[in-house]
Amino acid sequence: MAEPIIQIDNIHKNFGRVQALRGVSLTVDQGEVVVIIGPSGSGKSTLLRCINRLEEYNSGSIIVDGIPLDSAQHINTVRREVGMVFQSFNLFSHLSVIDNLILAQMQVRKRPKAEAREVALQLLNKVGIPEKANAYPGQLSGGQQQRVAIARALAMNPKVMLFDEPTSALDPEMIKEVLDVMTALAAEG
Repeated sequence: MAEPIIQIDNIHKNFGRVQALRGVSLTVDQGEVVVIIGPSGSGKSTLLRCINRLEEYNSGSIIVDGIPLDSAQHINTVRREVGMVFQSFNLFSHLSVIDNLILAQMQVRKRPKAEAREVALQLLNKVGIPEKANAYPGQLSGGQQQRVAIARALAMNPKVMLFDEPTSALDPEMIKEVLDVMTALAAEG
């Protein structure tokens, strides 16, 4: 049997006296789609941030693609393999859409600019907004900005994609657009 892509065992996370996560355990197999639901403040975002080690947890263990998150070297390795899409998009407003997609590829993956640009254009096509390559984030709808954020995460060729409330700031029509992109991605594996 294949090793799980994510293995979380007995994670605890406190913010001062507030216990955000208590004994959370979860196993996610390669190709599996998992949705974590719960009310605001229940720890969903905290758990995702712990998986990518954007938050330190107090105890327990997390293993991503066989790599334990127990050292700075391992953390950086895992971050290169885990795509994260935040509810607030986190696009660089002073960069065009295409440059938002190229930047991390060049800095983290060390791709030449021409190759990074080609990957970016393919991904903009995949998320349905190739005509927005030269636009700036402020010129896009919320749904379009979220699709750029998804394309940016995919540009890193991640083994795992984490979505933190990707539709929370969108109107119903934009929600459908983003969910359609996510559904297509899940179908591709």
